[in-house]
Amino acid sequence: MTRDSEGLSDPKAMRALAHPARLAILNRLGVQGSATATEVAESAGITPSAASYHLRMLAKYGFVEDAPPRGDGRERLWRPVAFAVGVEPDDRPEVRDAKVALIAALRRIANEEVERALSALDQETEEWREASRFQRVRIRVDAAELARLADRIDELLRPYVARRRPEEDAPSGARISEVQVNLFPVAARPVPGLPTEDHGHPAASPG
Repeated sequence: MTRDSEGLSDPKAMRALAHPARLAILNRLGVQGSATATEVAESAGITPSAASYHLRMLAKYGFVEDAPPRGDGRERLWRPVAFAVGVEPDDRPEVRDAKVALIAALRRIANEEVERALSALDQETEEWREASRFQRVRIRVDAAELARLADRIDELLRPYVARRRPEEDAPSGARISEVQVNLFPVAARPVPGLPTEDHGHPAASPG
């Protein structure tokens, strides 16, 4: 399910989501599917009672919902609700600040995933090392081309998204992998200017 089609706009909801344990819980649910508070607790590094509290808070703001029961139905299962967040020109200051803080929190988690992958890359098989990419590419496009590129990337990724592709439908040897996509116009970098001294040594005074 999708939380809403226009993305987040409630500062309280965004501040609630930016909590590290809650983001870890959402990541666990998004990758491995519906789970109980006890099952997500270990992934978040918290107690089951704390996980239950965080799940209730996430549900309050519409980020998770009850999932269909399994077995005898005694356990409460949760599943994630998809959401989108983006900064808009007409955002109120408090909304913009909350969005920027949430996006920054999501980016920190994404960077941590990259760092862990790089640290473990030498332990991977040659096949997985060669398949991995850590790339940064500058492109020259207009806004319409950038939007079309984003749509095409979404289309390519859609069949492989873990929460939509059951393990039994994937080929043998399939693993949870991650794609990180950032598409944005490059903002002007501040120019520090020329130093008044050269490598800490005072410039020679005129003779």
